[in-house]
Amino acid sequence: MTDLSLAGVGVLVTRPQHQAAGLVDAIERRGGKAVPFPTIQIVARDLAQVSSDAAQLPDPDIAIFVSSNAVQHGLQHVLNARIAAVGPATAKAIEAAGRSVDILSVTGFDSEHLLAKAELADLSGKTVRIIRGQDGRELLATTLRNRGAHVDYLSVYERTMPSYGAAAVDTITSEWELGGINVVTAMSVAALLNLISLLPEPTRKLLARTPLVTPAARVLKEALNQFPDLPAALSDGPGADEIARTIAAIGLTAPGKP
Repeated sequence: MTDLSLAGVGVLVTRPQHQAAGLVDAIERRGGKAVPFPTIQIVARDLAQVSSDAAQLPDPDIAIFVSSNAVQHGLQHVLNARIAAVGPATAKAIEAAGRSVDILSVTGFDSEHLLAKAELADLSGKTVRIIRGQDGRELLATTLRNRGAHVDYLSVYERTMPSYGAAAVDTITSEWELGGINVVTAMSVAALLNLISLLPEPTRKLLARTPLVTPAARVLKEALNQFPDLPAALSDGPGADEIARTIAAIGLTAPGKP
């Protein structure tokens, strides 16, 4: 996919503030305008409580990190285990912290692709620790237990919905109505559902016809469940440049006023 221009295109970026810089930069390098509106806030759990939780768990043979947030808040709680990562961004965070990744899918960036790795095919008698937020998909744990593993969770952060005042929401609505938001990005189902909850009804009508770009098929499915006629596209991957290239390739027009 070639790098097309995003000149004149406004992109709503819903990533948590501390994770949005890469996508903002990729949009702006192509001449677009990034409109940050984080719909998820990452809050670290109390370190003493996490340490206590970890001390009560059996030592793992394999530790699986589901996100870069899990790495940031949980890597210190894994000492002697093979390390698995869900997705390249998670692996990059582990390596940046000076640790090695032992199990990683190079053909995909979700749990399904990691589960296809041969190292996770037979886990009889093995203990697996999944480091994640306080909730999430059960696919990893269920599948690994079916493969013979003892699976524990270590929750190291919480995902919350940010609180916005009326003025901030009005600013986003005005930007949208004036044609300044031409595409929406969402990395997770939670990010999309939080966005819907945060917007007033008139702005949801704009959302319902504004193109959505996401790297996750689950997000696309949920978006079409919420808005059956929504124009949407899957990016080739979760990287900032991959998302920006997809936005540039789909062709965009301002949604205008309702």
